[in-house]
Amino acid sequence: MNYFLSYSHDIQNHINQMIDNKLLEKYLLSKYNNSHQFNSDKSLRNYVMTLKNQYLKKSAPISKVCFDDKLHVVKNALGTHTFISRIQGSKLKSKNEIRISAMFKKVPEEFLEMIVVHELAHVKEKDHNKAFYKLCQHMMPNYHQLELDVRIYMAQLELFGEIYH
Repeated sequence: MNYFLSYSHDIQNHINQMIDNKLLEKYLLSKYNNSHQFNSDKSLRNYVMTLKNQYLKKSAPISKVCFDDKLHVVKNALGTHTFISRIQGSKLKSKNEIRISAMFKKVPEEFLEMIVVHELAHVKEKDHNKAFYKLCQHMMPNYHQLELDVRIYMAQLELFGEIYH
């Protein structure tokens, strides 16, 4: 599975054993058992803006936040941050947009938060570099564990189907 290629061989082997023994669902449900209640674009925007105002007060404004039902299929991404620049008269105007895959409407809040934190970090840091991941960890200290667990969830979905309804 491509989800785990950047992880150590030990982690990959452990996950492959979990897959072989069909233990992904049991693992995920033992850690995360309820899906969040942010199901509309409006509630998602409020959630994103709360996190932004908590951690990135002085960063550029975000003009749009929404769930996108085409995102995972089209771009093979779970969320996107788009920075759009337009000329308006003699000024250059920029807008930040955050789109979260609609598949994250029915997941534990920790998974949604991890994706939101990732996309918010792109408001300040465009590349996946050391500063980017440091910012992610500042906003969410257990970011790396949750990123791995979201990847495990993606494998569960692909191989065995949905577990959060």
